[in-house]
Order: sequence, then C-alpha cells, then structure tokens
Amino acid sequence: MVDDTWSSALHRLWQAASRAEEVSALADDVYAPLLATPGVHLVVGTRWEDPQILRYMRALRAGSDSPVITETSRSVPKAAVREPGDEPVVTRIPVAGLDDAGWPEAELLRRTPGATFVVCTFRLDHRGWASLGVGVDASADVAAVEGRLAQAVDVIVACHTGIIQRGREARRGADDALLAEASLQMDSSLDVEETLRRVARIAVPAVADGALVHLLRSEGPEFVSATHVAVRQQRALEEIGRENPWLAALLARRSEDEDTVFLSGPELDGSPFADTGEAADASHASHGDGDGARPVAAEADRHSTVISISTLRARGRVIGSITFVYQRPEVRLPSSAFLRSLATRAALSIDNALLYELRRHAVLSLQEHLLPSQLPVTDQWDLSASYEVGDPMLDVGGDFYDAVPRPDGSIALLIGDVCGRGAEAAALTGLARHTLRTLLEQGTDPGTALSRLNRALRQERASRFLTAVVATLAPQADGTALLTTCSAGHPSPLVLRSDGTVSEVLTGGLLLGVLDDVSYESHEERIGPDDTVVLFTDGLTESREAGGAFFESILPVRLAALRGFDAAHIAESLTQQAKAYRASGQDDIALLVARWTGVPPGADLLPHPLQLVKAAR
Repeated sequence: MVDDTWSSALHRLWQAASRAEEVSALADDVYAPLLATPGVHLVVGTRWEDPQILRYMRALRAGSDSPVITETSRSVPKAAVREPGDEPVVTRIPVAGLDDAGWPEAELLRRTPGATFVVCTFRLDHRGWASLGVGVDASADVAAVEGRLAQAVDVIVACHTGIIQRGREARRGADDALLAEASLQMDSSLDVEETLRRVARIAVPAVADGALVHLLRSEGPEFVSATHVAVRQQRALEEIGRENPWLAALLARRSEDEDTVFLSGPELDGSPFADTGEAADASHASHGDGDGARPVAAEADRHSTVISISTLRARGRVIGSITFVYQRPEVRLPSSAFLRSLATRAALSIDNALLYELRRHAVLSLQEHLLPSQLPVTDQWDLSASYEVGDPMLDVGGDFYDAVPRPDGSIALLIGDVCGRGAEAAALTGLARHTLRTLLEQGTDPGTALSRLNRALRQERASRFLTAVVATLAPQADGTALLTTCSAGHPSPLVLRSDGTVSEVLTGGLLLGVLDDVSYESHEERIGPDDTVVLFTDGLTESREAGGAFFESILPVRLAALRGFDAAHIAESLTQQAKAYRASGQDDIALLVARWTGVPPGADLLPHPLQLVKAAR
C-alpha cells in the first residue's frame, strides 16, 4: 500500500531542494514529515567538520513547534568512528547504549526511556559529514522509518550537490568576468609603473585581501607594487615586499616553479604572515604605540592567514611573481586554475609594457641621433626647436630639422618630412639631413643643395619621397637680414613681424625623390630686428579638431599672439597648442624658430663667434 502522506511530503521536499540555496533551508520540509511518522518522537540532525568537530545540531520533538538548534565547534573525539565512507549508512542503536562521548544526541534521546535511535550517517563533501536520525518507540515500523530516512538523505545529498554545482558555475562565471575585466584594465596601459600597480589592485578585494608583485632581476626578486584592503596594512605589506628576507628567499626558490602554491598554518612559521600572537605583539612593540604598520597576520581576527604564490611567465621566461594574501574562509579562496589564468594575463600585460618601454627608449635614442643635439647661437639670432612624437606606437618618424652656420656669416635653416615611419623612413631622414647639412656648411645655395639631394635620392632609388624647405638668413649692413627661401613641396614658412603681423613666405617646388634633374627657385625678402621666421612640418598644420577644422586655419592668429616672446617660447607654445587642439591625427610635429635680433648699421658683417646650445626636443 502506498503511503500518500509520505509521498506527498517527499515530493514537496524535492521541490524545496531544487530551489534551496543552502541545505539548512530544507529543515522544516525534512523534520516535520519524519516526526509525523508513527512511533517517531524526536528528529535530530548533526553536521561535522573533519571526523570529530561538531559544528551544528538541530532537534525537533513531537508536540513542539520550535526546534532546538546548537551551533558550536566542540570536539567529540569518539565521534570519529561514526564518520561514513562514500555511501550513507543506516544504524539502529538502543538509546540506553549510547555513549555521550561519541553521541551528542544521547542527552535528548534519553528523555524517552526504552527508545531506539535510528540514524543515517552520510558524507556531504570532502570537508565533513552529517547525520539524520530519529528516536522511535516500540510501536514504530523501524524498517519503514529506515526507508524514509534513506530517502530524505538522498534529497539532502542531491540538494547539497546541486548547491555546490550552482555555486561553482556562478563562481566560474564571476571568475571569467573578473579575468576579462582584469585583462581590459591591465592591457589599457603600456606604462610599466601603471601596469604593475593595476596588476596588484585588480584582484583586491575580489580575489584576495592583499597582493604583492615582484619582478625577477638578475640579482633576485625586486618588489614593485603592493595593495591591501586595509589602509593600515598597505604600508606593512609594502615593507614586507621590500625588506622581508623570508619572503625574498621563498620567491627566489620558487622562481622557476609554474604551479601556484598555497601556504598556511605551520608553513608560515617564521614569516610575517604567521598567525601568532607573539609575532603580532613583537611587531607592535617594535613600531612604538601602534602608529606604525603591523604584520599582516595581526589583522586576521577571525580567519587564519593563507598566502598563494603564482609565477609570472611570458614568452617562455619567468618575469616575476604575484603573491596574494587571504584572511577569509577556505570556501572563498580562489582555485589554482583561476590564479594561473590571472597570472598568465598579468604576465603578458607586464611583458608588453616592458617591451614597449624598451622600444620607446630605442626609438627615442634613434630619434635623437636623427636630430641635432645642439643649435648654434650668436648675438644676431635667437634659435630654438620643438619636436613632438605623435605616433602612440612610437615608430621612428621622418621629420627632421637643423641649423647650419655658413662661411659667409649667414645661417641656413632646414626642415623636412620623409613620407611614412619606421626604419626605412629613419634611414632616409638621416641621409637627407646630413646631405643638406654638408652642402650648406660648404656654402652651397639652397636651390642647388635641394637639387643635389634630389639627385642623390634618385641614385639611391629611394622608395619614399620627402618634402623640405631651406632658408638662409644673411646679415645686411642696414641691420636687416636677407631671408632666402627654397622649398621642395614643403609647407611655407611664416614670418612674424615685430609689429605683430604674420605673412607667409611664398615658395613652391616639386617633392624630392620623384623625378630626375629637378631645379628649385629661391624667394628673397628682408626681415628686420625682432622679426621671427617659423619653419614647421605638416604635423602642426594638419592637427584636426573634432569638428574637422585644421590648426592651419588658426595658426597665423596663434602666432601673432606670441609677438615679443623669444624663440623657445614660440616653438614650445605652438607645439602644445597644436597638440591640445588635435582630436585626430598622429603625425609628428617639428618646429624650427629663428628670431633675428639685428646688427647695428655699418657693423662688421664677418662671421660672429658661435656657441652651441642644446636643441629643444
């Protein structure tokens, strides 16, 4: 005969199990139907951690609506023999035969003399086990009671397994989201210091309570960054990362290990993470009245400290390590697989930042060799230059400039722009600048110098073209200077007059390196004292705002506003204004500015003594 009452209760129990977020939520749906079974006067359940640590006991007696609940951490040594294997075990025991040293339920069961305890012990997970039992009298059908206990335990185990699985899936989703966010955060910067700070911050507090990042150097681990959820512990963690010999020795030993390792308990003895009152007191005393940093473990008021160390490996080599500090329950510790994945992403981000830094230094070094390190200066002219790299990938640009003293006392200014970027453009830049400089130093006029450079490019079969402009400033007896300008497809120079007006030097000419036997015509005009000549590349004029307008449209007005300033201020100001104006475009900006200071009428026009000043970069 089917027991409809129990069947209905079991159906409700399965439904409750499918919705439960923790096993304790099933208590009412388990205890009440069992207590309604004929002959059952008490239902009691226990939860154990390891073999003998009682964590929880819940009992409900017939005729009572309020269960007795005990939460504890009591050690019951003799209960270890009750620990089940992988399969549930149902046992019948006379209450009179129960030993209190192994059966904490005994005291409750003795209130009904002559009763029998029918108990099912079962394993929930690797951390412990549980039991569900009933006290029955002589009227009970013990076999039926055992069957109901086994069915109830099946539901409890299935519910717990489902909760764990759903928790793992939720945690896996959260881990995946965190890893994706970590990659975005760490990859969004190519600055080494910022990347290292982000690596330390990204997992705190979501993954750990603290983090330390070290890079592996030839002399050993080098501390670079640390963070902690507690502001006071931030300083302590930084001190540990920089100075603690225990951690330094540990990281050195593990520098080649690929697996993540967790350390806790006795493994941390002698370390700043050890959970010992003596270590905390000693550290506290050594820092005076408590204003200084305390050891990390001293703050672990409720949970033992655990640390994990993951190796940072990129491109087949170890670049460092990341150490996480945990002061949280074991169930909230991340998995080794998650930490390995996080370490891999962190290592790639750090490695990319380090490679970018090396490339940046190499490019800047090469760029310095393509530009003059010094500009000539006399009391007749004020020279300055500015160079702004526009390409975020830091390929070597093709912009160049120079100022060349000539045998007749004049000075030649030159500026140019090679098409494209990279090594080939850099090689052509060096050829163009040094060819023009050599010719102009020998007194060659600007047009001839450009023609000979064009011929050299054609002979070398250069695959790129370039633009350039050469201007000479020759002192005149009346105190002015003769400005002779020759252009090869380059933006026209501007002249800022002493009265604030701005004019364009009208020049024209074919690009260099396109056709054979090209000649270039020169344009001449006079400039007076405090007039300023501005030469620039198209990175200045083609800086474009969000609305589409070019900086070229406002350049004369911006230049006029700089009347009365020296060459250095004009060069730097125009560069920064164009950079701030630019919403799009990544071209380099080069400027060469010459302010004519003039000479008294009838003064000696022979070459003046020269001195060199460092060129602005």
